Amino acid sequence: MQPQRIEKRLAPTFLWLLALLLSAGVGPSWALQPHEVLVIANEDVKESVTLSKHYMGGRGIPADHLLTLSVPVQETISGGDYEEYVAGPVREYLREEGRVTFIRCLVLMYGMPLRITRPDTPDKEAEIQRHKTRKKELTERIRHVKKEEEQEALEEELIRIRNAILKLEKTDQSASLDSEIALVLEENYAFLGWIPNPFYFGYGGKAIQKLNRDPLMVSRLDGPSEPIVRRIIDDTLAAEEKGLEGIAYFDARWSNLSEKKTSGYDFYDQSIHEAAELVKKKEIMPVVVNAGNALFQPGDCPDAAMYCGWYSLKRYVDAFEWRPGAVGYHIASLECRTLQRPQSQVWCKRMIEDGVAATLGPVGEPYVEAFPPPALFFRFLIDGRFSLVKCFAMSNPFLSWKMVLIGDPLYRPFKKFRAAEKKATSDLPENLPR
Repeated sequence: MQPQRIEKRLAPTFLWLLALLLSAGVGPSWALQPHEVLVIANEDVKESVTLSKHYMGGRGIPADHLLTLSVPVQETISGGDYEEYVAGPVREYLREEGRVTFIRCLVLMYGMPLRITRPDTPDKEAEIQRHKTRKKELTERIRHVKKEEEQEALEEELIRIRNAILKLEKTDQSASLDSEIALVLEENYAFLGWIPNPFYFGYGGKAIQKLNRDPLMVSRLDGPSEPIVRRIIDDTLAAEEKGLEGIAYFDARWSNLSEKKTSGYDFYDQSIHEAAELVKKKEIMPVVVNAGNALFQPGDCPDAAMYCGWYSLKRYVDAFEWRPGAVGYHIASLECRTLQRPQSQVWCKRMIEDGVAATLGPVGEPYVEAFPPPALFFRFLIDGRFSLVKCFAMSNPFLSWKMVLIGDPLYRPFKKFRAAEKKATSDLPENLPR
């Protein structure tokens, strides 16, 4: 996990967004509805279908919103298999009978692949050089163009060229299936690496690569075994009905400093502190912050309802007694590389085994700026109006990349808390996922 110019690129807009969000509200229509969800199961895994029906029954998702596919029973598949066995059939289903107009979210069930491998582009070095030559030409032309419309067109092309170079220069061209399938209805995008997520609040109106249509939101109900996934479903429903209770734990590495930070690591550590402050201000549960060099240790975190921390690469620290419905987020590379390998200690798998109902993480090296900033993700989560998948969609910087959200997309752990508050009028930006 490597810092990448994140302070300069995100921090100014991020502070503005927090100020906006603290004073803004949205109506209940922003909560995802069951009829907007499509559940995707692997028909070659019996438990995948039975879990789908169990989940759909609990959430009131229409029975015809279950799509069963015959997919290789393995965690990693090739890009070709992804297109043949997953993307093609999903695209066809969505385009039939006008479903594309009302399906907003896909749920990938236990038994579906987790990761896609993508081969390098032939003659990659020559292609990189062609892009760099074009980038230089565009940069020079923009300096001399006076018409605003022409300048905007050139700047949009320059953005595409820069993104293409970044993608081609990445050595790891793999992606999570979840992040790729979000773009299943997008026409002719480069299947090479990250694409800016138009729902991400951190861009704050900054020009990014344009998509032809809004992406789909994606979550998965998955884990090491069928009983664990069933427990996630049942815990989520029970916690939402009662309201999530317990203690919020935030594990930073350094003190909460107000001065300007200089690296991506600084930014994310500060964001953990900001998330803790937001939960404190909301007064929904006690908050414990650890800002020392050592992580929380076994026995340190009883009644854990929420957690965010870092950095212990592929080495879960069993410090928690998780409450039903708990949400845990550990910022480190590869923490969702597998959900099945029995001996693996990656955080997503182990947190799910130990009791969380929702988590997120990358299937490969994402680079530090690809992680959802904790202060954004938890700000949306504790608001109570946004379902889990929307909290993720609005805080996840990139698509066609590494991140995975595990949990019921409709989950609103603080729904009851929100219902007790006075309703507010929305002045949030228009790019909220519908």
